[in-house]
Amino acid sequence: MRPPHFWSAGLDPRSREAAPLTRALLTPLAALYLWGLERKLAKAEPVAAPVPVICIGNLTAGGAGKTPVTEAVRARLAAAGLRAASLSRGHGGTEPGPLRVDTAQHGFRQVGDEPLLLAASGEAWIGRDRVAAAQAMAADGVDVIVMDDGHQNPSLKKDVSLVVIDAGAPFGNGHVLPKGPLRETVRGGLARADAVVLVGAGPVPAEVSASGKPAIRAALVAEAPPPPGRLVAFAGIGRPEKFFDSLTAAGADLADAIPFPDHHAYSGGDLTFLTRQAEDLGAALVTTTKDHVRLPAETRAKVSAWPVQLRFEEMAALDAALAPILNRTSPR
Repeated sequence: MRPPHFWSAGLDPRSREAAPLTRALLTPLAALYLWGLERKLAKAEPVAAPVPVICIGNLTAGGAGKTPVTEAVRARLAAAGLRAASLSRGHGGTEPGPLRVDTAQHGFRQVGDEPLLLAASGEAWIGRDRVAAAQAMAADGVDVIVMDDGHQNPSLKKDVSLVVIDAGAPFGNGHVLPKGPLRETVRGGLARADAVVLVGAGPVPAEVSASGKPAIRAALVAEAPPPPGRLVAFAGIGRPEKFFDSLTAAGADLADAIPFPDHHAYSGGDLTFLTRQAEDLGAALVTTTKDHVRLPAETRAKVSAWPVQLRFEEMAALDAALAPILNRTSPR
């Protein structure tokens, strides 16, 4: 689904855009959602995995940058000589897991788009049952598990929890689902975190400063210039406008920018529309690497993927957050 406009920050709460009546009607549902989550967290007895677990989570519904952070943290651990593997739920896939993702055998309809993307650059596993998946990964010889998402899932004990926040749009309108984009209260989520990863430009949110948790700065950096010529960009991610703005900032000539819902499975009709739009505008199609893996094989060759990579401003700050793992875990 696309995020409702009234989830955005900075709207006059009495304005039509802010949908005051809709928000009022959603208040009881938001309270019920929050009550259920807090009850689940309070009653949970997390199971300790045989190996350390690092959780890369967030406080909002999509768009913060968890998967690029997961990839970067996994790469840092691998550089230290550890066999680090990511663990995802496999959102949108038919396979329950636990299983190791193989890009030669699996597609996004089986394992989900994010695990497939993570498998292209390192070792990636999926498992709807996080505990069973962690045990299978440890039995296979994995040294450290980097869990993509799961900050609100208490089933598996976390040794280090990093909360990813989009510095440009931290908490939306400040309300909990479905009244706003928050998965839980900011204070409650930060209380269980060891550090915060702020992705992109923007000030450190006051809530993060008040929490006393370290803030690690990071940015998504393009691996190459945008494709030349006029472009029609499309994206089905948490915040498609971030992709469009990045392309423009990098000098791309955007003839059109078309958003889709997060994790969107592109239909034949979607692809026909996109192709015709590009042809009418004398442009080529470009999308994110995450969207590219969701395209049919015969279409991928006709669409450019513009890859970006997450880079930390100071690796020392990341290493400090990962110190409990780096200092106690020996490479095999």
